[in-house]
Amino acid sequence: MKKLLIDDDRYGTPPQSVLLEAVCNSVNDLVRRRFTDSALPWSQFVFSASDHLITQADFEGVEKRLLDTGYRFKWSAVISQRERPEIYCAADGAADDAASFSFDHPDALVGEPDAAGRAACGQGENVVRRPANAIGIARYVRSSERVIEFMNKGVPPGSIAIIDDSGGTLTAPILEHFAGIVCAGGTIRSHLGILAREYGIPCLMNAKVRRIRDGDRVELETSADAMTAEAYFTGEAKTARIWKLAP
Repeated sequence: MKKLLIDDDRYGTPPQSVLLEAVCNSVNDLVRRRFTDSALPWSQFVFSASDHLITQADFEGVEKRLLDTGYRFKWSAVISQRERPEIYCAADGAADDAASFSFDHPDALVGEPDAAGRAACGQGENVVRRPANAIGIARYVRSSERVIEFMNKGVPPGSIAIIDDSGGTLTAPILEHFAGIVCAGGTIRSHLGILAREYGIPCLMNAKVRRIRDGDRVELETSADAMTAEAYFTGEAKTARIWKLAP
């Protein structure tokens, strides 16, 4: 059996999780077998043969072996669980009507309304520090149907999108029309965080919220310090608060 270059890499860092280790080992074994069977030089195997010697069915086999252990992937957008429920963990509220659904994170910082009627309902990581907080109407955007609805009818002015897709693909067609974004996953370095910064949209990533329903008036503390790469590295918490406002 031929060796791969990675087999002699004494200085490479090991995968950081059991899942990554299992996937990396399976893919390495697959490439090693196909490389050996091909009897080709490495450069020829990589640049002219690997695209047909390693097939989609091979990678589907890697996925099947992983799922056969009982593992289920974590989803980044509820649409993933709806389309392939057999490979994803259950998605809370996947079948709920947007008007009745609300995120309910156990670590959300919540409180009773103050004298001005402003009630704490969570926190997140601020992408860019801005002169003032962002205020608008919460709109859950968790499905392609909701995106299509907003594409056809327009995004209501002042909408604060509450989403769980940190990749940004789901909301890309309407992203620029949001007055603010609250994302329940990712980091400021996720695709959505980068897009929000480039579009100039106030955005809190990795948000933990409770008690926010579609149509509520909310305020995002986008005047708080922005999260930084250094803060991630040192483990420093930099949180921006989220409030639900009186109607």
